Amino acid sequence: MSRYIERIADSELAGRLKAAGAVLIEGPRACGKTELARQKAASEVLLDVDENAREAASLNPRLILAGATPRLIDEWQVEPGIWNHVRREVDLRDDRGQFILTGSSVPADDITRHTGAGRVSRLRLRTMSSVEIGFSTGQVSLSSLLHGNFGGSPRSTSTLEALVDTICRGGWPSDLDLPLKAALTVRADYLDEICRADIARVDGINRDPVKVNRLIRSLARNIGSPASLRTLASDVGADAPAMDSDTASGYLAALRRLHVVEEQPAWSPRLRSRSTLRKSPKRHFVDPSLAVAALDATPARLLNDLKYLGLLFESMVYRDLAIYARASGADVYHYRDNTDLEIDMLVQNRRGQWCAFEVKLGTAQVEQAAGSLLRFRDRLDLESLGEPAMLGVIVGSGYAYQRRDGICVIPVSVLGP
Repeated sequence: MSRYIERIADSELAGRLKAAGAVLIEGPRACGKTELARQKAASEVLLDVDENAREAASLNPRLILAGATPRLIDEWQVEPGIWNHVRREVDLRDDRGQFILTGSSVPADDITRHTGAGRVSRLRLRTMSSVEIGFSTGQVSLSSLLHGNFGGSPRSTSTLEALVDTICRGGWPSDLDLPLKAALTVRADYLDEICRADIARVDGINRDPVKVNRLIRSLARNIGSPASLRTLASDVGADAPAMDSDTASGYLAALRRLHVVEEQPAWSPRLRSRSTLRKSPKRHFVDPSLAVAALDATPARLLNDLKYLGLLFESMVYRDLAIYARASGADVYHYRDNTDLEIDMLVQNRRGQWCAFEVKLGTAQVEQAAGSLLRFRDRLDLESLGEPAMLGVIVGSGYAYQRRDGICVIPVSVLGP
């Protein structure tokens, strides 16, 4: 058995079990939901592999709810009816930390939307971040940055080649010890299974696996961009029968239900300029390694295409910031206005404290990125919004330091929660 690697979400799970009768861990298949839950569970039932348990769930669901608590019910969506029984059992027991449910897809009718309030707490689990897999030292804390604290760090020793390998391998717990070539094969097989079977199971609609594959490839080419549905649909139909925007929307909804694709929402601050905000979300895969697999890329090919590598790097930073931000009770946005001023990452917590980051693969782009951040700051109504806790440029390597204009430069390999 492989050694369990501590997750940032471990403490979140512990806190939620103290606060609610049940915790629902949602995330893509193979991101480590079951192993995370097992760190706290006292008993378990695995609905995706245990036929007897599935039969019991359909005949008398309370049978599989019996057991030492917290009781892990793995892949609960295989028997969606179990949800209401968990909810009722939580009410009957009137105690905290009774159940941990895991799910790698959202049922088509989304029965969890209204009936879990006050009973079931949700925990979103992504793949592992750079600090969790050991690529980052975590010396520069996002939580500290949100409080305006930045101390710098020694020079990052990471190389471009190591960064590329990390992007290609991704943050999948089961792949960390695999040779890179084997990890690339596993990710390609993962996407094949999504196209062939997973996307049909999520809502019972049979979709063309070829079109699913082409849409995934289009998303990979447009990773981290606010590409419109029309653009994606047109891309899918470039060498196949055309796909309309409504069909593309349905396919994307299914991929979101599988937690494979997620949207980075646009930030909507109050401006003091006449600029008009663009509100389209950016789309990312839950892990940039899926984009690598979709395009059959390799480290060698990416090193010869630094422009696309920069897009993958930005998506990797989004994954990391989304994980770190959750630990601080914050969310990650992007900014774009009608003058084409774009800011890659905005992190804002519930108290209204916020940071803004540009993401640049190379340090030669720091000057341009700093200029964009300063122009962005000048457009905001800071009297209503409040001053930024930090403005920074996240880069692939080098030193963490603060420029004379106040902009911080932070290598991704020293950034942590």
